[in-house]
Amino acid sequence: MAILFQEKERIFTLQTEHTTWQMQVSSYGHLLHLYYGKKINHGSMAYLVRGIDRGFSGCPYAALEEREYSLDTYPQEYPAYGVGDYRISCLDAEHGDGSQAAELVYVTHRIYDGKYGLEGLPALWSEDGAEEETDKKTADAEAALPGAGGVEKEEKTSRPDKPQTLELVLKDTGSNMEVTLYYGVFPRYDVITRACIVKNRDSEAIYLNKALSACLDIRRPDLEMISFHGRHTMERMAERGKLRHGKTVVDSLRGSSSHHRNPFVILCEEHAGEEHGECWGAAFVYSGNFIAEGEVDPLGQTRLCMGIHPEGFRYKLEPGDVFTAPEAVFSFSSRGLGLLSQNYHRVYEAHLIRSKYKSLRRPVLLNHWEALDFRFCEDDLLSLARSGKELGMELFVMDDGWFGRRDGDTRGLGDWTVNREKLPSGIRGFAEKIHGMGLKFGIWIEPEMINEDSDLYRSHPDWAMKMPGRRPNVERGQLVLDMCRKEVRDYLFDSISRVLDEGQADYVKWDMNRSLCDVWSASLPKDRQGEALHRYVLGVYELMERFTSRYPDILWEGCSGGGGRFDAGILYYMPQIWCSDNTDAVERLRIQYGTSFGYPVSAMGSHVSVSPNHQTGRETSLKTRALVAMAGTFGYEMDVRKLKEQEREEVKEQIKIYKNYYDLIHHGTYYRLTDAEQNRDFAVWQFVSRDKSQSLVCGVMLHMQSNPLFYQVRARGLEEDARYRLSDGMVGKGEEIPPVPAGTGDFGGNPKTDIYEGSALMYGGINLPVVYGDNQGFCFFMEKLYADSDCTIF
Repeated sequence: MAILFQEKERIFTLQTEHTTWQMQVSSYGHLLHLYYGKKINHGSMAYLVRGIDRGFSGCPYAALEEREYSLDTYPQEYPAYGVGDYRISCLDAEHGDGSQAAELVYVTHRIYDGKYGLEGLPALWSEDGAEEETDKKTADAEAALPGAGGVEKEEKTSRPDKPQTLELVLKDTGSNMEVTLYYGVFPRYDVITRACIVKNRDSEAIYLNKALSACLDIRRPDLEMISFHGRHTMERMAERGKLRHGKTVVDSLRGSSSHHRNPFVILCEEHAGEEHGECWGAAFVYSGNFIAEGEVDPLGQTRLCMGIHPEGFRYKLEPGDVFTAPEAVFSFSSRGLGLLSQNYHRVYEAHLIRSKYKSLRRPVLLNHWEALDFRFCEDDLLSLARSGKELGMELFVMDDGWFGRRDGDTRGLGDWTVNREKLPSGIRGFAEKIHGMGLKFGIWIEPEMINEDSDLYRSHPDWAMKMPGRRPNVERGQLVLDMCRKEVRDYLFDSISRVLDEGQADYVKWDMNRSLCDVWSASLPKDRQGEALHRYVLGVYELMERFTSRYPDILWEGCSGGGGRFDAGILYYMPQIWCSDNTDAVERLRIQYGTSFGYPVSAMGSHVSVSPNHQTGRETSLKTRALVAMAGTFGYEMDVRKLKEQEREEVKEQIKIYKNYYDLIHHGTYYRLTDAEQNRDFAVWQFVSRDKSQSLVCGVMLHMQSNPLFYQVRARGLEEDARYRLSDGMVGKGEEIPPVPAGTGDFGGNPKTDIYEGSALMYGGINLPVVYGDNQGFCFFMEKLYADSDCTIF
């Protein structure tokens, strides 16, 4: 069973294959957190909750005779502001009389098979979408003692490996406000999700000044936090530091999850590494303003809260209204950061991403942007596409510049009609020519934005987000459309759908190229303007849902100036996200390394671009650029017409090799073999097939020295007793492998004859090549052998 309720102790236990989350309804009805960590098979962890009478830490009025009972010191599941817990809170509710407080006590619960859903919001889902309630026994808590609501002796389900849901209903003791906490349990993935819904059952309006999604209390003062900071073109740089007394905040106030912070954090032991140590992950399934806040309290307890950022947020609930807080996804690993990441990779691929392309091989694309940017005509694009087709590319993407009077970034956004001067054949005619070459056709859009120099703005200036009486901040020559308004979303859906229908589009890149400010919606009254940012995100999600539902066969890719909206919320609608506008292979090593902590390789949009690189001017080999791009969705973004004949042949071979390794890369287990933030000499990563019969070790020797050192890396995930043949991974599987040139130091001979036990490769290591020059890529392919033969297992 995944979820168990024990009546006598009033304890809820959530079990996955390797973890346990446990909580208890206290004698006063408060929901106390007992434990989240390595699996506890039996028993109560309530003994861990202790209290003494501490000065300046009061007790609830109901506990006057029990001074040691204090919400200020006890671990909680969903702490609220104003009732004696002075640590980070999840909920700040302002009632009709102006008071701000919420003392939440248990009312009832239910447990059912399947995973809860959240209306209008992305969330993990179960295989069959079932929400079969296994026990509908409830009780009216208002007729019982405080906190003694609906209970059963024991609740079980018959599907122990399937997702299950626990709903816990809490009520404010001083009002009729109700909070329902949702827990989704994914046993096979060691993942537990959290969300909540606040309902106003009072006769007056309530304002929510803060409504976070989840809280996790851990009885340790010595944890570190790993977060992922960045900026445009340098997203998700992993940063690690010790949590100190007081608060540590990771957040975004930019209207999106942003380049600058990512809504995914890890708490871990001081010496936790890839293969050892306890780690707790928390990911927010949301694409707007967020906060992940950690606090070490005076007693040495650590609290982590996550949800929508309260700054600028104020949500009005009329009587009967509800507010749904987005989902947070938790996972725990007692065996290091690598396993924690793999938990997220597996559950996102199985239970977050919905696109059919999560299981289909995605086409190798050619994007026109870094070859031509805005300066193109139809013949240019056709010539580029034709050259790409000759090299083996399968999808041609027409990026920005095809619509309105879009000759630069200051005009045209919002006018989703073809520019006939650039494309005299129109979208239909141009797409037919692309399809006629045997290529799929892709197109770029930026629905959420508008230029003042556009027909749309001249017709509907009120559709842009602007504050009355203020001149707006302008980024990249554009303003933001008010996605709170249905008429705006309808216009975008209708106008862009016409384009997609005319072009019979196979791929769409959805971009978003500025942060939000000057936030004010003409569709909302003044007492609801604090809802605008959240309603904007809901509007974006509604539009994405409409598009992806109408066009399920299109491969959708998210983008926000690169990786400015790389979050789990977008992955619910689109199976991949453009990882960064920085296509420099060396910089991408750090970007993709940081991204891999919380997101699967299959989600990372990555392309081979020109050398010298447009963003950095750095020169790198075509081999290195391809190897780095292969650790993602893989494609090309350069003027392939300018390639030399030798380079053309190399590109053809790269595409064949990527296709050969596609399943291994996209559906295998991913390992980080080096730390890209600490090791500036080489970067190495590995893919292992689920049956451990094949593996690919890829890397880049970054900084070479005279009289060089020899380096090794330890492989992971192999069978210790199995034998593996190592070969050059950049030669197609099944093809003849050339000898290793003398002095390269790869393996000292023809790699086809190099056979090793898995234990040797994992504990002794793999020799890294000695190369000449910086930033040289390498790749080793390993295949498992039968016991006493040279046959491979497939």
